[in-house]
Amino acid sequence: MSLLPKYYEPAQCEEKWYQHWLENGYFHADENSSKPPYSIVIPPPNVTGYLHIGHALCMTLQDVLIRYKRMDGYEALWLPGTDHASIATQIVVEKQLEQKGLDRREMGRDAFLEKVWEWKEHSGNMIVQQLKRLGCSCDWERERFTMDEQCNRGVMQAFVKLYEQGIIYRGKRLVNWCPVQRTSLSDLEVIHEDVEGAMYYITYPIEGSDESFTIATTRPETLLGDTAVIVHPEDERYRHFIGQRAVLPLCGRTIPILGDDYVDPQFGSGAMKVTPAHDFNDFEIGKRHGLQMINVFAEDATINSNAPAAYQGMDRFAARKAIVADLENQGLLVKVEKHLHSVGKAERSGAIVEPFLSDQWYVNVGEMAERASDAVRTGDVQFVPKNWEKTYFHWMDNIRDWCISRQLWWGHRIPAWYCRDCGHITVTVEMEVHRCEKCASGSIEQDEDVLDTWFSSQLWPFSTMGWPDRTDTLEKFYPTSVLVTAFDIIFFWVARMIMAGYTFMDRKPFQEVYIHALVRDKYGRKMSKSIGNVIDPLGIIDQYGADALRYTLISQAGQGRDIKLDIDRIEGYTNFINKMWNALRFTLQTLPQNPNTEDLPQELAISDAWILGRLNATIESVRYNLDHYHFNEASAALYRFIWQELCDWYIELAKHRLYKGSDDEKQTASAVLCHCLRSAMQLLHPFMPFVSEEIYQHLPGKGESIMIDPFPQPANLDQWLQPIGTMEKVMAAIEAVRSVRGEMNISPAQGIEAHLVTDDPQLSQAAGEYHDYFQALARIDRIQVASNATEMKAQKGIVSAVFSHGEILLPLAGIVDFAGELQRLQKEYKKIEKDFRVYDKKLSNPGFLRKAPEDVILKDRHRHQELNAILAKLETNMAQMKEHL
Repeated sequence: MSLLPKYYEPAQCEEKWYQHWLENGYFHADENSSKPPYSIVIPPPNVTGYLHIGHALCMTLQDVLIRYKRMDGYEALWLPGTDHASIATQIVVEKQLEQKGLDRREMGRDAFLEKVWEWKEHSGNMIVQQLKRLGCSCDWERERFTMDEQCNRGVMQAFVKLYEQGIIYRGKRLVNWCPVQRTSLSDLEVIHEDVEGAMYYITYPIEGSDESFTIATTRPETLLGDTAVIVHPEDERYRHFIGQRAVLPLCGRTIPILGDDYVDPQFGSGAMKVTPAHDFNDFEIGKRHGLQMINVFAEDATINSNAPAAYQGMDRFAARKAIVADLENQGLLVKVEKHLHSVGKAERSGAIVEPFLSDQWYVNVGEMAERASDAVRTGDVQFVPKNWEKTYFHWMDNIRDWCISRQLWWGHRIPAWYCRDCGHITVTVEMEVHRCEKCASGSIEQDEDVLDTWFSSQLWPFSTMGWPDRTDTLEKFYPTSVLVTAFDIIFFWVARMIMAGYTFMDRKPFQEVYIHALVRDKYGRKMSKSIGNVIDPLGIIDQYGADALRYTLISQAGQGRDIKLDIDRIEGYTNFINKMWNALRFTLQTLPQNPNTEDLPQELAISDAWILGRLNATIESVRYNLDHYHFNEASAALYRFIWQELCDWYIELAKHRLYKGSDDEKQTASAVLCHCLRSAMQLLHPFMPFVSEEIYQHLPGKGESIMIDPFPQPANLDQWLQPIGTMEKVMAAIEAVRSVRGEMNISPAQGIEAHLVTDDPQLSQAAGEYHDYFQALARIDRIQVASNATEMKAQKGIVSAVFSHGEILLPLAGIVDFAGELQRLQKEYKKIEKDFRVYDKKLSNPGFLRKAPEDVILKDRHRHQELNAILAKLETNMAQMKEHL
C-alpha cells in the first residue's frame, strides 16, 4: 500500500479523476441501453461571459442527481449546452467593439456576426471548462448550442409549423421598445422601477369655446401624437362636449372629444388624452374608436417628421423640456407637481423603454397556454416546492400574445421572405430562397429581424435530442426527468418549454420542475458588483477545491429559503475533507495482513453492529431526501454519519481492537471500518465526486471507479437490533460524562471514576463488559454500578451526569477546584458582559441603525446574539459550581 500524503490535494486529484472519467466514457449515456432512463437537460448558460455562483449551485444540484441515478441503475443522460442569448450577447460584443472605436452599423451585418461568433467560441469554451472544473458529469459528446445546425433546424421547423397553423402572425401593434438597442422587448425583459418624476397639468382648449380641459401627464412629449380626448359618457361635467373637438396644444390641429367607460371621473380632472401609438391602454382605446395611430418617435427615440418641425430630431427628453417651456410661454401649462411613478427600463441596456408602434411577429399563445396550465393543475408536471405553481399560474392566466421578433443581428433570422412584386410572404425551412413561392419573382428579400432568444430555448428539451427527427435519443430520454432551475425564469423559459412540449411533441418536456434558491452573501444581501460582494466560483475552487464549494452550496440548499454563502462555511467543509482523509490514513495504517474486507464477518462487536445500523439509517435518509429534492437534509445526514458517528465514535471505539485485539478482532474491526468508509464514499460521491473517488481508490476491494459502483442499498439488520439499542444507551452515558467534563473544564488527560445509576439491566451489564469504550471516549478509569446512590449524592463534590436511561455519579472532589473554577467563570463572565454591553448600546442607538451600512448592522446583531448565548451558558455553569462549595 503506497504511503498517502498527509493532506488531501484537491487541484491534483480533481484534474486526474475528471480526465480519467472522460477517457473511460463514464459520462456518456447509451440510447440503446435496457436500463430505465433518467435525463436532465442543462439550463444552457448564456455565452455572455463566465459562470457565477448561482450557476455553480444549479449545476451542482443537477450533478448530484445525475451521479446518484447513474449509480442507482439508471441510464442517466445529462445533456449540456449553451444559449446564444441574443440581445445580451450582442450588447457585450457591441461594447467591446466600441472600446476599439468600431460601430456595428458601420461594420455591416456579416462582419459584426463574425465577431460575435468569435466571442461565442471564446465564452462557450470558458463555460465548458468551468463546468468541468466544478465536476459536472455531462455527456459532452451531446453538447449543443441553440444556434448550431441541429437546434437551428428545430427552430425553423417550429416557426414554419406555427405559421402554417395560423398561430404565428405578423401585425402592427404596440411593443416595448429599447431605443438604445433599437429592438422590441417582451414584457419580461422590462424592469419597472419607481422614480421621482413630475406630473404636468396641461390646458386643452375646446374648439369654438372659452372652456377647456386640464389634462395631467408624466410624458408631455407624447402629446405630439395625441388623437383624442376622452371623458366618461355619464360625467355630467363633460358629457355635453362629446362629439366636439379639442385644440391640441403646440400642434395646430384638433382632435375629437369622445366618451369612453375607461375614464375614471374621480381621477384628476376626469378628462384624459389618448396617444394610441405610445401607450398600451391608449392603443386599445384607439382600436375601439378607430383613432389614427400617430407615431412621433424614431427608432432611437428622437422626434420624427410626424411632429411639428420645431421638435423634429430632438431627443425625447430634450423635446420634453422644450415642450414644457413652450406650453408655459403660451399659458397652457397649469402646474407641475412632483410625482412618484413607475418607469420601465430595458433589462439589458438600462434604457427607459418606450411603447412603440411597429410591425412585429407574434405567437398566439392562447390554446398553448391553456394546455400547459392544465398540465400543472392535473399534476402531469409538478413544481417542487409546490408553492411556485402560484407564480406559474399567475402569469399563465394573464398571458398575452408573445412578440417574438427582435430588431437585432445576432440570433435565428426569421425564415420569411417578402416579395417586392406581389407582396406575398414566403415562409419556409429552407435556408436560402431565391424566388417567391406565389409569383416566382426573384425580387425577394429576407426579414431582417431575428427571433426572441426564448423561442429557441423553449425547444431545448427536444431539439437537443434530434427533433424534428425521431431519433433514438429522443425516444429513450424524452420527456426528461426533472428540470432544475431558478425562479426568475419560470415565465421566460419554464412555461414556454411546457407549452412547446405539448405543441410539438404532444407530451410534457419534464416530469418535475425543481426551483432552487438564490445564493446571497453571508448577510443575506443579493450579490452585486456595486456592493463588492460577488463570489467567483473559480476563485473558490482554486483556493478550496470543487468538493468544498459543492458541499457548502448543497448543505444550504433547503427548499424555499435562500442561501447565505459564507467563506467560513467553505473552510469548514475543507476540514470535513481533511477529517475523511485522516480516517483513510488511519484505516490503511491499521489494516491487518491479508485483510478480508470483501464480506462482513458474521460475529460482530456491539460497536460494529451499531455503526452498521447507523450506516443503514444514513443510506435510507440520503436516498429518501435525494428522491424528494431535500439536498440539504441528505448532505446533513451524510456529514453527521461520517464526521460524528464514523470518525468521532466508531474509529475511537475500534482503536482498542485494532491496536491490541486478537487477529480475529482486528480482522472484524478492519472489515467493518473499510466497509463503512467505502459505503460512505459511495454515498458521498454525488456530492463530493473527487475526494470520494480518491479515497475509494485507496481502499482494498475497490472497483474500476466509484462512479460506476452501485449506490448503497439498506441491509437487513434485524438480528442486530438489540445490540444496536444497547450501544446507543452506552453512548448516551458516555455523552453525559463528556458534557460534564467540558462544563467543569476537566483536562482530557485526567482520569476519573464513575458510578452508574440505572434500572436498565442491559446497560448495567454493558457498563462492565464495555469498560474500554468508557475509557476511550470519556476517560473513565473505572465504572461500576452505584450500590447506594442516595448516600453518594449527599457527599460533597459528587456531580451527576443525567441521561435518558439513568445517571452517572462522578466524584470530582480533589479533581475540580470548584472555588477556583467559579472565579475563572466569573472573570470570563465580566469580560463577555462588557463586550455584550458595547454591542447592546450600539444596537439600541437609532442613529447607528439609521446611518450604518446594512452589512455592519447584520454582523453586529449576529455577534450580539452570540455573546448573549455565551453569557447564558456561563450563568448555568457558575450556578453548578456554587452547588459544590
